[in-house]
Amino acid sequence: MCTNPITSKHVAVIGAGAAGIITSRELRREGHSVVVYEREKQVGGLWVYTPKSDSDPLSLDPTRSKVHSSIYESLRTNVPRESMGVRDFPFLPRFDDESRDPRRYPNHREVLAYIQDFAKEFKIEEMIRFETEVVRVEPVDGKWRVQSKKSGGFLKDEIYDAVVVCNGHYTEPNITHIPGIKSWPGKQIHSHNYRVPDPFENEVVVVIGNFASGADISRDIAKVAKEVHIASRAREPHTFEKISVPQNNLWMHSEIDTTHEDGSIVFKNGKVVFADSIVYCTGYKYNFPFLETNGYLRIDEKRVEPLYKHVFPPALAPGLSFVGVPAMGIVFVMFEIQSKWVAAVLSGRVTLPSPEKMMEDINAWYASLDALGIPKRHTHTIGRIQREYLNWVAEECGCELVERWRGQEVDGGYMRLVAHPETYRDEWDDDELIEEAYNDFSRKKLISFDPSYYLENGR
Repeated sequence: MCTNPITSKHVAVIGAGAAGIITSRELRREGHSVVVYEREKQVGGLWVYTPKSDSDPLSLDPTRSKVHSSIYESLRTNVPRESMGVRDFPFLPRFDDESRDPRRYPNHREVLAYIQDFAKEFKIEEMIRFETEVVRVEPVDGKWRVQSKKSGGFLKDEIYDAVVVCNGHYTEPNITHIPGIKSWPGKQIHSHNYRVPDPFENEVVVVIGNFASGADISRDIAKVAKEVHIASRAREPHTFEKISVPQNNLWMHSEIDTTHEDGSIVFKNGKVVFADSIVYCTGYKYNFPFLETNGYLRIDEKRVEPLYKHVFPPALAPGLSFVGVPAMGIVFVMFEIQSKWVAAVLSGRVTLPSPEKMMEDINAWYASLDALGIPKRHTHTIGRIQREYLNWVAEECGCELVERWRGQEVDGGYMRLVAHPETYRDEWDDDELIEEAYNDFSRKKLISFDPSYYLENGR
């Protein structure tokens, strides 16, 4: 525990997914007392697979029954396991356990098992209140009131020195508007509610979006569908390509131009398809329905504003902070480094700039995005500068910088994803980076076997 009680704060953490449990560990390491609120029965958040989905397949009905997870049955990570794990607790393959998936890009069950292992190793569960939903969070006289409700129970008010929001951002679907869609007669579903391809058997399906989930889901559906057509905003308007998949039934188009009540979908390349279903792989919105800041914090076109370095709202810092807002590949390490910063600021070991200076920095960041022509919706998409960003935060709180191999693995993996979406998880050309990673783990005494054990078994 912290030797100076003045620096120890009473902190609420919202969410016991990967971000929440990593954050709670760092807060406790810094000497704070921590309570984690989790509305489900177990740790894992997003990574807890369920065959259930929202009662509204587009998740637009505010009265719908909601399911937190967006995991589909066939999902595998799009980041290699060496670079995915927390830095002092590597995501190692368990070759000795048949229930585990030792592949370099493992399935979602393996990620959940890793999160559970982490929680057990660092005794996180003793800080968690399961089946407890946070209903409201608001500032009160320099502190923070958290109103929560146990499953079927009464509302409970508690006061904290600080609140760290770790509720994730893959639950509230973003639906792209398509001209004519109100009169289009087919089925529509967002990828948040996609689980298995069976409902699309023998159908003609249009998948909107072609990044990680779009590439995966279109190919998953192609196994059973008659035809699958991908609409990609990133493609030139004239794009029309047949994609080589085993079923020979997948086509790539540019964006959708319009839809009609006869079931036709017209693409900007001029092609017309009569489709049975549309699957929206169009991402998610940030959503903090419990947060009451009197209008100070707002979400505008997927920009959470104002947030200093994607973590602290200047006028409410350090009492309110967010871990996990940016979209990047080195995601668990981001949780680790951001939460180390939050913990150090709360203890007084690290000082934030004044609210005015933080706002100046935020406005300069927005101006730089505008100058580069980067849309507002990509404010928190920082994959291209993820290592630079994380190293800045790491230097602020005096922790180790991100390893060179970690950033290179993720960048190389994304290049393979774009070039070879069918095979990038099982065929790679960066063995030297894998070797560097395991040698690094060995040097830091994080593995009990020689690196060669993992390198030879992992092929």
